[in-house]
Amino acid sequence: MTHNSPRSSQGFAHSRLWWRRFGALMCVILLTLPVIVSSIAAERKIKPRAPHVRIAPTVPAANRYQEGKVFLEHADLLHYEKIPVAEDAEEIPEQYQVLNGNVVMRKGDMFMYCDSAYFYEESNSFDAFGNVRMEQGDTLFVYADELNYDGASELAILYADFGKKVRLINKDVKLETDVFNYDMLNEVGYYTNGGVLTDKQNKLTSVAGEYHPNTKDAYFNYNVHLRSLQNADTLHIYTDSLDYNTATHIAKIVSKSEIVNSDGVIYSTSGIYNTDTGVGDLYKRSLVVTKRGSTLTGDTLFYDRTKGFGEAFGGVIVTDSVRQVSLHGEYGFYDEIADSAFVTIRALAKEYSRGDTLYLHGDTINAYTEPDSTKVTNAFHRVRFYRSDMQGICDSLSMTDRDSIMYMYRHPVVWSDERQIFGNVIYLHLNDSTIDWARLPQFGFTAEHIAEDCYNQLSGTDLTAWFNDSTLRRLYVEGNVQLIMFPMENDSTYNKYVQTESSYMDSYYDHNTVDSIHFWPETTTKVVPLYLARKNSYFLPKFAWYEDLRPWSPEDVFNVPQAMIDLINSADPVSSTVAERKTKESERRRPNAAAPPEPVPKTEKLPDKPDEPEAPDKPDAPDAPKNSGQDEPQHDQSTES
Repeated sequence: MTHNSPRSSQGFAHSRLWWRRFGALMCVILLTLPVIVSSIAAERKIKPRAPHVRIAPTVPAANRYQEGKVFLEHADLLHYEKIPVAEDAEEIPEQYQVLNGNVVMRKGDMFMYCDSAYFYEESNSFDAFGNVRMEQGDTLFVYADELNYDGASELAILYADFGKKVRLINKDVKLETDVFNYDMLNEVGYYTNGGVLTDKQNKLTSVAGEYHPNTKDAYFNYNVHLRSLQNADTLHIYTDSLDYNTATHIAKIVSKSEIVNSDGVIYSTSGIYNTDTGVGDLYKRSLVVTKRGSTLTGDTLFYDRTKGFGEAFGGVIVTDSVRQVSLHGEYGFYDEIADSAFVTIRALAKEYSRGDTLYLHGDTINAYTEPDSTKVTNAFHRVRFYRSDMQGICDSLSMTDRDSIMYMYRHPVVWSDERQIFGNVIYLHLNDSTIDWARLPQFGFTAEHIAEDCYNQLSGTDLTAWFNDSTLRRLYVEGNVQLIMFPMENDSTYNKYVQTESSYMDSYYDHNTVDSIHFWPETTTKVVPLYLARKNSYFLPKFAWYEDLRPWSPEDVFNVPQAMIDLINSADPVSSTVAERKTKESERRRPNAAAPPEPVPKTEKLPDKPDEPEAPDKPDAPDAPKNSGQDEPQHDQSTES
C-alpha cells in the first residue's frame, strides 16, 4: 500500500488555489473589457481631427465673376476630409471641406444657401444639404432639400425630400417638380419627371419641361395640359409639345393640339394662340368648331374667339351641320355672332340636306341669317350647279331655307333629263330631295329633245311647272302662249308637229307623256307634216338649246365656257318696281298661289290629224305660284375680294 506524503498533499492544495484566483481575474477582465473599449472609442470620436474654426470668404478680395469659379462666402465651422482612394493608388487623395452652419456659396450673381455642405474647391463642385436655397437678385429663387453642383458642366441638380417639391419662384411664375436641373452656364432650368408651371393667367403640367427665367420662355413635352386660372374662362389646351411665354401668355402650337373652351374647339398642329385675348394665328391646316356645330377649316386661319370671327386662306371649308351645308374656296371667313360666311376663289357650296348633294359654284358665295332666323345663301356671277336630277347656270342665285326656293337671275337655264327651261328669272322650289315646282314669272321657255332635230317647245310670259319625283306632271302658262309639239306615232316615229298659240295654257302629264292640254280663250292651231315643213319651222322664235353649257358632274361646275359668259352678258338686268322693293322681305321671297283666270278654259286634245279639236269638261286646276317679286340678290361690294 502506498501513501502520499504531507508535502505532497500540501503542494496539490496550493496549486488548486492559484487556478481559482486566476479564473476569477479573467472573469473580471472579460466583464470590464467592453466598457473600457467603448470608453476609448467615444473619447476618440469626440476628439476632433482638426480644430473647428470660423471661416471668412475664401479669397475676400477676389473677383466673384471669374468664369466657372465657385466661392465659399461663409460657414460657421469647417474641417477637411480626404476622398478615399485605393491603397495602391499613386494619385494624391483630394481634400474637400466639410462645412456646417449657415453655409453660403456663390457663383457670379447666384448665391446658394444651406445648413451643411461638402465643398470640392479644386473642381469648383459642392453638395449642399438642408434648407437649400438658390437666389439671383430679387427675382429668382429656388428651394430644395439637397443640391449637387458640378463645376465642369456648371449644372446644379436639386432634390426634394419625400412628399415635398423643388420650387422655383420667378416673380409671378412658380415651377414645382421632384428633381430640378438648373444649367447655370445658360441660365435655364428643366425637369424630366413631371412638373407644374403656374403664372397669373395659366397653369401648365407636363412630363418634361424647360424654363428660361431671363426670356420667360417655357417649353413643355409629353402629356402637356394648359388650363386657364381665370374664373370666367374655361380654356384648356391638350398637346404633346407646347412653347409658352409667361410674360405674354402666348402659347406656340408646335404639335397636334386641341384648344377647348366654352365657345368651341380648335384643332391645329402649328400656330400661336394668345390665352389673354383668345386670338389665334394657325397654320398647317387647322380647324375651328363652334358651339353651334359650325366649322371653319383652312391651310391658314386667323381666329378671334371673343368676336367669334374666323378668316381662312387656302382650302377653306365652312360647314353648318344643322343646315347640312358647306362652303368651299381659297379664301373665306365666318362670323359666328352674325351667323354669316363668305367664300371666294373657286367658291363652291354643297347642300346635302335632301338626300342628294347639290354642288353650286360662283365667283363668290355668302350665307347669312336674317333677323327672323331665315337662312339665306347667295352666289354671284357665272353661277353653275349640279345635282343628279337637275343642273343649271345663271349669273346670280339666292336660296332661302324659309321657303326652300332657289331664285336664279340673268338668263338662267335649268336642265332635267332631256328637258331644258330658261328665262329672265327662274324660281325653283325644292321639296326634300326633288324639285317640287319651277316658276318663270317674266318669260319662260321649255324644250324637250325627243329625236334628232325634234324638240317639244313651249314659251309664255309667265310659266309654272309642277313635278312628282322629278317627273313633270303639269305646266301652266299665262300670256303669249306658243307651243310646238311632235306627237309620237304608234310605230314610235314622228311625222308631224303641232303648233298652237293662245293666251293661257294648262297641261297635264303622266310619266312625262302628255295626258291633256287646255287653252283659252282664243286658240290658233295648225298641224304640219314633216315632209312639208322646213327645218327652221320646227322651232319657236326664241328657241335655243344650251346643251354645251350644261354641267355634267360636280367637277364640271368650275368649267365656265365663254359661251355661257356671253349668254349672261346678253341678258337685261332684272328690274324691280319701287313698290316691289318696299314690300316686306317675307312677301317678296315667298310666292303666293293663284288659280287659272276666268273665263272657263277651252280644252284642246292633240289631234292625230288636222281636224277640229274636241271640248272635254273643264279640269280642276291646282293652285299655281304667283309672281313673288323676288329681287335679284344684291352683291355686297365690301365683301368681294
